[in-house]
Amino acid sequence: MKIAIIGTGYVGLTTGTCLADLGHQVTCVDHGQEKVEKLNRGESPIFEPGLEELIVKNKTAGRLSFTTTIEPAVKAAEVIFICVNTPPKPDGHADLKYVETVAREIAENINSEYKVIVDKSTVPVKTAEKVKETILRYVKSDAQFDVVSNPEFLREGTAVKDTLEPDRIVIGVDSEKAMEKMLAVYQPLIEKTQAPVKIVSVKSAELIKHGANTFLANKISFANLIAETCEEVGADALEVLAAIGLDERIGNQFLSPGIGFGGSCFPKDIAAYKKTLEILGIDNSLVVAIEKINQRSTERFLHKVERELWVLDGKTIGILGLAFKPNTDDIRNAPALKIIAGLKAEGAKIKAYDPQAMANTKKMITDIEYANDPYQVAQGSEALIICTEWDEFKNLDLVKIKELMVTPIIFDGRNIFDPAAVKELGFKYFGVGR
Repeated sequence: MKIAIIGTGYVGLTTGTCLADLGHQVTCVDHGQEKVEKLNRGESPIFEPGLEELIVKNKTAGRLSFTTTIEPAVKAAEVIFICVNTPPKPDGHADLKYVETVAREIAENINSEYKVIVDKSTVPVKTAEKVKETILRYVKSDAQFDVVSNPEFLREGTAVKDTLEPDRIVIGVDSEKAMEKMLAVYQPLIEKTQAPVKIVSVKSAELIKHGANTFLANKISFANLIAETCEEVGADALEVLAAIGLDERIGNQFLSPGIGFGGSCFPKDIAAYKKTLEILGIDNSLVVAIEKINQRSTERFLHKVERELWVLDGKTIGILGLAFKPNTDDIRNAPALKIIAGLKAEGAKIKAYDPQAMANTKKMITDIEYANDPYQVAQGSEALIICTEWDEFKNLDLVKIKELMVTPIIFDGRNIFDPAAVKELGFKYFGVGR
């Protein structure tokens, strides 16, 4: 099947590459000339385990191509995926200007052959209606098309695996013909993985992603609320949450306290859902509380550092981890950046290291020292702060780390170390909820 992917961010690039790997003929369109040139050299513009290898494999096989020209891709495609960014506006509502722009470009280039246009970007409910209205308003031909919703459930760091081994496939359609086309797109995957397929209405599909991310963010904020309680009474949040998670109705995934969630999805999606509830006249206080607890998690952690080190002005503090989570180079809404900003505001000198995210961070923060490895960060530092739970940090030689530091103090924002073991080595240790 011939497929066009409009937008080559995390979702578009991963989706297009994996669909090509399933045997489809995929053309990915992006306005970024430099990015397209890089992709045509077989280089991924983002760090995502396994993605670059699949790009090279499917380009070599002739199933995957990249272009800045939308017209031939739209005309040839049977199915067109809209995978552009939907950043938050200041009021929290999703900014859909890129979605509208693509809808207009599709309208200007679509021909009379039936096509399915897929909202793959995470968008508020009723967006598909607006996409359809926009295409009908600007279309120049006797176009036959349906607009469907096919939300993605990709986690950065495991996006390829999540695409090729999905736990569910959600297809929001309002016509039999569109459903058949979408099932044909995913048929190789369905046959291979036996993944459950949920056929729902378009509006239901649009709500599923925002609902799922809000629920998961709620679990994280709940874990941080438990951590706050444990710190006040002297209990261990990991013990409490492990027992809570044994209840099969709850489960232990996302019940991990820390310095808060970040990334491009959770903050944006729950803000958009909060705004949707406001527009619909529905009480959104639960979502407001989720956001407040998340913000408080970073602030409480900073206060912990300030309380222990007293005066931060002039002190050198090491930051291990800049990405918002491991196995990605994405720093969008990363808690590490908020912590760095807070420390700098008090006059601290920052040394930082991340296995993948330093190039992106250097574009945003130019007045801190970037190290080549964790040991260089530790050299001369008066404290280390763990902001991302990379495996590399879990396996540090802590004896060597202690020798390099001025004062052996660890603030573990991701609870990657055993407090008793670290303290036995002579460190002062501060975790979250421990």
